[in-house]
Amino acid sequence: MEKLMNILMEIDDSIDYENEKALIDGRLLDSFGVITLVSELEDAYDIEIEASEMIPDNFNSAEAIYKMVLRLQEN
Repeated sequence: MEKLMNILMEIDDSIDYENEKALIDGRLLDSFGVITLVSELEDAYDIEIEASEMIPDNFNSAEAIYKMVLRLQEN
């Protein structure tokens, strides 16, 4: 989770990722931020994030992102 938090802070350090639950729905992360995040996650965790995974439920909070990463690492 620490690695994820570091990645998120590099993208935008003004967001309270520990408490925020609407990163996408609240438009805190824009499309460029999401694309950057996906690329960083794929490199850092050696996973592939398919287009079908790019839904708000998977990206609205750091916890949701981390759960998606763990699930993708199992496959």
